[in-house]
Amino acid sequence: MKKVLAISLYFLLLTFISQAQVVKAGINLANISVTNDGDVDENKVLTSFQAGISGDLRLTDILYLQPGLVLTGKGSKTSEGDPNGNTWYQATSNPLYIEIPVHLIFKTPGKGLRFFAGAGPYLGIGIAGKNKVNGKFLGASFSSEDKIEWSNDDPSTLNYEEGAGYGIMKRFDYGANILAGLEFSKSVLSLQYGHGLAKLQSGSNSQADDKNKHRVLSLTLGLKL
Repeated sequence: MKKVLAISLYFLLLTFISQAQVVKAGINLANISVTNDGDVDENKVLTSFQAGISGDLRLTDILYLQPGLVLTGKGSKTSEGDPNGNTWYQATSNPLYIEIPVHLIFKTPGKGLRFFAGAGPYLGIGIAGKNKVNGKFLGASFSSEDKIEWSNDDPSTLNYEEGAGYGIMKRFDYGANILAGLEFSKSVLSLQYGHGLAKLQSGSNSQADDKNKHRVLSLTLGLKL
């Protein structure tokens, strides 16, 4: 099943590249929910990036289906205590995903400047990232940096997660995006919010609450090919 998935993703990648109409890049303001109602509480925003491609499949004069392929950074930053004091810490988690969004987009009619807005689901596959911790305890400094360890999950086994364990992050993320922006003759400016629906910690089920899920606000500039 994993070989079939890998081959399918490879051909999907080739399809996206061949149909790409916009190359884009921008900044992410990422965070992770920590409460049962999906709030981020006192977590601090982590600045990251994204870069990718997208294409418009015309359905009507004002309605489009917009698939994409994006390399995107997510995560959060937490801290406690005074950095000038004797005891404090800062922890940063910065996972990197390949993300496949599919948006249904409405565009104002006409040529030249057009306003657009839309929404749709996304699927993310974790490929890299780091966890960093630094601080002081009773005046003694400490720091560590480790690569994020992903579960070796097979998405076809819906009720079982291969490679699950403490301190391991689930490889597959999914959720929904809403976006809006302006399309010019040769460029596209877009603001997007991504609301993760998959729990991040390995070995846990996704229940109705939103605890420990990605939240990402993105601003991107695209160039038309």
